[in-house]
Formats: sequence, C-alpha cells, structure tokens
Amino acid sequence: MSRFRTRTRPPVALALPALLAVAFLLLPLIGILTRTQWSELGEHLTSPGVVEALRLSAVVSLWALGLSLVLGVPLAWLLARAPFKGKALVRSLVLLPMVLPPTVGGVALLLGFGRRGLLGPWLEGTFGITLPFHTSGAVVAATFVAMPFLVISLEGALGGLKQSYEETAASLGASPVRVFFTVTLPMVAPGLIAGAALTWARALGEFGATITFAGNLPGTTQTLPLQVYLLLQDQPEAATSVSLLLLAVAMGVLIALRGRWTGTPADRKAAELPPVAEEPAPTAAAEPSAPAKLAEPAEPTAPDASGAAPRDGGRWPLHATVTGFNRLTLDAEPGTTIAVVGENGAGKTTLLRALLGLTPRAHAELRLGDTDVTALPPHKRQVAWVPQDGALFPHLSALANTAYGLRARRVPRAEARARAQAWLDRLGVGHLAHRKPAQLSGGQAQRVALARALAARPRLLLLDEPLAALDQTTRARVRHTLRTHLAEFGGVCLIVTHDPVEAVSLADRVLVLADGQTLQDAPPVEVTRHPRSPWVARMLGRNAWQGTASEGGLALAAGGRLVLAEELPDGVPALAIIAPEAVSVHRERPAGSPRNVWPGTVREITALGSRLRVLIGSAEAPDLVAEITPDAAAELGLADGVRVWTSVKATEITLVRL
Repeated sequence: MSRFRTRTRPPVALALPALLAVAFLLLPLIGILTRTQWSELGEHLTSPGVVEALRLSAVVSLWALGLSLVLGVPLAWLLARAPFKGKALVRSLVLLPMVLPPTVGGVALLLGFGRRGLLGPWLEGTFGITLPFHTSGAVVAATFVAMPFLVISLEGALGGLKQSYEETAASLGASPVRVFFTVTLPMVAPGLIAGAALTWARALGEFGATITFAGNLPGTTQTLPLQVYLLLQDQPEAATSVSLLLLAVAMGVLIALRGRWTGTPADRKAAELPPVAEEPAPTAAAEPSAPAKLAEPAEPTAPDASGAAPRDGGRWPLHATVTGFNRLTLDAEPGTTIAVVGENGAGKTTLLRALLGLTPRAHAELRLGDTDVTALPPHKRQVAWVPQDGALFPHLSALANTAYGLRARRVPRAEARARAQAWLDRLGVGHLAHRKPAQLSGGQAQRVALARALAARPRLLLLDEPLAALDQTTRARVRHTLRTHLAEFGGVCLIVTHDPVEAVSLADRVLVLADGQTLQDAPPVEVTRHPRSPWVARMLGRNAWQGTASEGGLALAAGGRLVLAEELPDGVPALAIIAPEAVSVHRERPAGSPRNVWPGTVREITALGSRLRVLIGSAEAPDLVAEITPDAAAELGLADGVRVWTSVKATEITLVRL
C-alpha cells in the first residue's frame, strides 16, 4: 500500500527571505562562472606561477592534514570520552580559529612561534627551526585554521558511538589502545573521513593567517589563494580562472560528503542481503529441566595473557565485596549461575559495571580463583560482559567478532579463528561465520555475542538482560542454548533479568537487590515460595501486599486488612503472598468460609496461555490479580468496568517476615 506524504505550502513570510538567502549565496558563484574566460582557462592554469603555487598548496595542505590527524584525533577522543575539568575551555579553544579573523590568527602565530614570539627563539636556538617566511610556517598556519574541522566532525561521531562497544572490547581483553584502533576508529570512519576532507579543503584555501605569519614568497609560501590575490591586481582574468579551480575543489568535497558528516559505518553488502531466518525453537522435549552436557569434548584450558596455563585448573570461584552505591558481598563456587533481579534503579547494572571496573558509583574488591583482580584495569580482569544489545562490532564478521577476545590476548590468528569457528558451531551459528551483524537475526546475534564471550575463556561472565530484545520463540531457543553452555562454564555467571522464567530456569541462585543492597539471596525455589520483595513477587506473577501484624491479622500499608491463619507478634512487618489462582471472583457477595472478602471493579483482562488474568481494583484493599479459565470468565460475564466480589481464604495466604 502506497504512503502519501503530506505536503504543505511554506508561508510567504518565510519562503521569500529563504529564497533571497539562496540568491545571496549563489550570485557570487555565478559571477565567477560567467566571468571566467573559458577559452583561456587552460593557459591560465598551466602558467609557471600557478603550477608552482598549486604544487606548494598541495604540499602545504597535505602536511597540514597529516599534522591535524596526529594532533586532532587524540584531542577529539579526549573531548568525547574523558571527563576533566576545563573541558568547556578546551572546546572553546578548538572553535576559536573558526571564528577568529584569519589575519588575527596570523598575528597570534607570530607572537607565539615567531622569532620574537614566546616559543620562536627556543625553536631557533635549540633545533634551528624558523617558521615565519618558510614553508613550514605555511603548514603551521594552515593547520591552525583547519584542524578544528577535523576535531568537531570526529568528536560528533565519537559522541554518537555507544560506549558499550568499547567497554565490551575491553572486557574481552583488549587494551585501550587496541580498542581505539580496532573498534573506535573503524566505527567512526565516516566522521573521520568527513573531517579529514574538510580539513584538507580548508587548508588548501587558507590565505589570511598564511600571508600574515609565513609571508608571500614565490615557491616557498605563495600558495594558490595568495597567487589569486597577486593575479587580481595585474591579471584579473587569470585570477578568476584560479578562483574557479579552488571553487571546484571546495564544491567537490562538499558534494562528496553530503549526509556523511558523522555516524557509524554502514555495510552496503549487509544492507542488500536479508538476515538469515532464525531456526525454529526447540520443542518441550528438547528443552530438559536439567542442564545437559555437550556431546563435543570440552575446550582445553586456554593460557592467560602471559601464555602460561592458569594455576587453578580452569575453575574460578568468586568473592566480591562491593561498596559505594551497591553495598553487598558475593561468594559463589565455580559453575554457579546467579540471576540478579530488582526494580529499576535497584543497582543491577551498577553491580555488573563495578565488577568490570567501569563505574565510579561502586567499587568492587574482586577475587577470581586465586587471583585478586581489584587493582587491574578492565581488560586484564578476565571478566567478559555481554550487554543487552550484544554490542557486536558492526564492521567485523561473526567469526572476527568471536575471535576478537582471543586475538586481544595474543592468540595467533589462525588458532583464534579456528577456536572461534568451533564456538560458533557449538552454538548453532557456525554457518553464519562470514556474515556481518546487520545480516543476523536477533537470536543469531545474541548467540554470536555469547560465543564471543565464552571463546575468550573469562573467569567471570556477566550477562545484562541477554534475551530481553528477543521474541518468545527465539528466546526459548537461545535460553536452551545458554543453559546448555553455562552447565560447562568453569567460572561464575551473573545474569541480570526481569523474566521470571529466565531467573528460575537458568540460575542456581537468585540475588534480589533493593537500593543497591541484598534483599534476598536464595535458590529459585525458595525465592518463588517466599519472596521478600513485593516487586519480585509480582514479577513471579503473584499478589504481594506489605503490612504490619496486628490483632491476629495484617494491617496493610496501602489500606485494608487481611485475616490470616498464621499468627505473628504485633508490630512485625510482613509480606502477604497470594497466588492469583487462590483468588475467587463472584458477581454476588460470597457466603461460606472465605474470611477475606472485598468488592471491586474489573480493570483489565489479559490472556496468559490457556487462562485469563483479571486485574480487580477495590477501595477496601490493594489491587488484586485473579487467574481464572475463559469459561469461568464467560459464565460470570466479566468485562472492563464490571462490578465483582473477590475472596481469599486465610489458609491460602503465605506470610514472609521482612
């Protein structure tokens, strides 16, 4: 079906000034085109003076570009990535040459680098370098006015690049320098290329600072713009021809860069090829309740960064004491999987980043096996991280992504690729080894991200909601794959999740966080039966009401009262857990044994498998969720807004002391 775009006529009050602005900018260019002596263009551009000026301009602009790259790329990274005092001042200094009159810039260069300037006498006395009236002076002047274009363009590209790519690379063992050259620069290549082209074009056209600082010496500092200035006095037709050349170069650069100022690289081939279809999810029989062992032999223990085999035999227990926003202690034996749950803001991601050493909000004293890694930087901790989006490097294939951590730890290329291919095969995506991430489905990308983390042989594996972005069918497949491989993992795995199925099926323990502290740390069965957090109880699909024991019942914090079969001492805080299937729904007030009865109104009805969940609001009690069959709902005539009665037997209420 075709889409129609709404077209509106621009108001005359805006359109007329806009057209005048276009005419104002276009008229001088038309003037150059109409006044150019086309028949004499070749003669003008091939005259000895113009050819020499063109050669010198090429030399000066290329040297200025090289100097801008050497100095500007690190400066752009610093402005985009490093927090430091005075950043606003440094950014203002970068922008200053763009708004400063060029002749004033030339005067400033003279006072800074001239023979009587601040640094000039030292340069001349120590190195014999004299910048004014020398080609090197023209290079310095061009660099001064052109480098800001590179810094601004690259800083914008770096600002648009998610740091999770760089952090993930560090967690795989890549040093900061390696991350910069293998991940950061390739991903901001469009911004770098755009900035470099603008820098070169600006350096090629520099005039004011050059003539003020370096002079106008033929063959030494007389570039094309200075040649135009001289020709304009005696040969205006030749000056117009040379101006046309500079105009063509500038327009060519701008046209080539349209729409490519910043951004991450796009793989055209990947865009043309559709993602490979996700394999069908396994049946219930194919997803056992207990983790299964792989048929393939376990991968041999990999050497550490120094090339020696680990002393602890590939089994790495965890001990961590976290302070700061998070305040807790973690101890776990090798092979333990811990699900980390809690409300938004509870500190789940902060905990993972503290273990990685990536956040100032919390500090972790961390021991993995026999090694205390507290003082080590992230790339030396052997703690692998899989963020929610997987953070696969878009410029690398699935195979190169998986081999990245091995290469970062100096495993030979052939061996790294062979081991990476083996991991991809084990996770069922080996046939996609040469595909880019853009060509993978969500489930395939997550399995590649998992293979990349496991191939690096980490001692601690951190998964931040690894299945959250997947559909239900793909999630079941990836969950089965993940459970299978975690059964063999020799370290400890922490999984942040909001999915109760993941928490129960994948984890040996469930760590419940609240305000950065441990609220509950117990096996999934215990957390399911006796959740100590209302949020966790609701996540598990149960009603959870907080209150205080009083006179044989529970005075609810949200108002109302519960009659209990179990008695607690007065004043004891507790959490009442009510399963949805224990809630009875009636159209009339029920008679008989129920001791907790409230009137209410149906607010929402949702399907859950073969049953319906009914949300009922009441002025006498907190909101209550009941679970009934579709037949029962039809018999009761339930719909949004229908008045009903709810009842809960005292014996159906589970109490958890807080």
